[in-house]
Amino acid sequence: MLLDPKLILITLLIKLGVAAAVSAALARSREFQSLLFREDRTLGQTLGLLAFICIPLGLGVWVRVTVPNFYAADISFEATILLGILLGPGPALLGAIFLSLPAMLHHEYLSLPFLLAVAMTAGIYGRFVDKEEVWSFSPFVDLSLWRWVRRNLERPGIDRQILLLMLIVAVEVLREWIARLYPHRLFALVSDQWIIRLAVWACAAMIVGIPLKIWNAIRIERSLEEQKRLLLEARLDALQRQINPHFLFNTLNSIAALVRSQPEQARELIVRLANILRRMLRDHDAFVAFAEELATTEDYLSIEVARFGGEKLRVVKEIDPQTLQVPVPSMLLQPLVENSIKHGLEPRIAGGAVTLRSRIEGERLVIEVEDDGVGIAPGRAHTSGVLRGTGIGMKNVRERLQVLYGEAAAFDVTSRPGRGTRVTLAFPALIPEPQVASAEPRA
Repeated sequence: MLLDPKLILITLLIKLGVAAAVSAALARSREFQSLLFREDRTLGQTLGLLAFICIPLGLGVWVRVTVPNFYAADISFEATILLGILLGPGPALLGAIFLSLPAMLHHEYLSLPFLLAVAMTAGIYGRFVDKEEVWSFSPFVDLSLWRWVRRNLERPGIDRQILLLMLIVAVEVLREWIARLYPHRLFALVSDQWIIRLAVWACAAMIVGIPLKIWNAIRIERSLEEQKRLLLEARLDALQRQINPHFLFNTLNSIAALVRSQPEQARELIVRLANILRRMLRDHDAFVAFAEELATTEDYLSIEVARFGGEKLRVVKEIDPQTLQVPVPSMLLQPLVENSIKHGLEPRIAGGAVTLRSRIEGERLVIEVEDDGVGIAPGRAHTSGVLRGTGIGMKNVRERLQVLYGEAAAFDVTSRPGRGTRVTLAFPALIPEPQVASAEPRA
């Protein structure tokens, strides 16, 4: 059945809008993104993805067969091609069956075998081309043709994107031919004017290309986010690997100072070190409960107390019991305690005390490590709050907090010359997703 050319052109414009609107709406769903971009899907996941795509488009077919002169909602032909090239022949055949049901109920009996043939053809095409070539298919037909001509003038060869374009046009021509032979058994936009027919063919290719462009933009964005996450995890892992040898080196130095003069005490410290290393080898996670972090720190403090003597190094703990099960980055406290002893108490003849505090403030865990040592001389502090001369330990803690929590973490150093130094950490009391650290460290 021949249609009015103006009605066909209006229908084509609306079909482009329908394709863009449905594709954009689906792209906003995290569940749809997860299913679409998954490499290996279970049967349930495949059926879920088909439901996302086929249910709204199946309703579009139903609207087309029930509302007079409104054909733009039906993009089942283009959707079947999408299912074939993205999901393969099997899922595309299931989608074709679902999409053809409203038309079959409207006595368009050729719609089912036609869509099944389209699904199989597109599915075979999708199996034999690289996915990147599918995703890079452009809805702008003129640009595709121009690129094809330019490439083939330089390096003649088979262009699989142009092959897909020709496949879509060829199947659309076949649909039009069948619709002319059996006007009420298969739906197509039929016209005797060549310019209208060319517009119909180009529109079919553009409707296939629009979802691919929209979803590919989301795919690239997710890929960049994944690369960023892997980069942050690699940086965090490097920082974690850095702190372990640093801790071991300083602890062995402490033990070496006692081996000749106090061998029994050195033996006890080696046992303490073994406990720490055993715990570090057992726990590969970046996070541990705060209670376990305290236990590791207490073993380290036992080593330092034995080295300095109980009269010169005292340990005070003001720990809120509510904080003990909060997850914290592993090896968080030891560098801070080491810094207090090495730079605060060791230069002081009379020694002093290290105080550990923890508390919950709102949804944040606050940890303080304070000493009553020599403090920081004027001019030794960076504007960022990281001390000059504290080595990699303090810097490591600060950078790990930035990687893990970003702007949600605070790292503050307060010092009074001759009276001591307090380091305060504050961060969310939950295991975070890695965040992008800011270019400048937070004060």
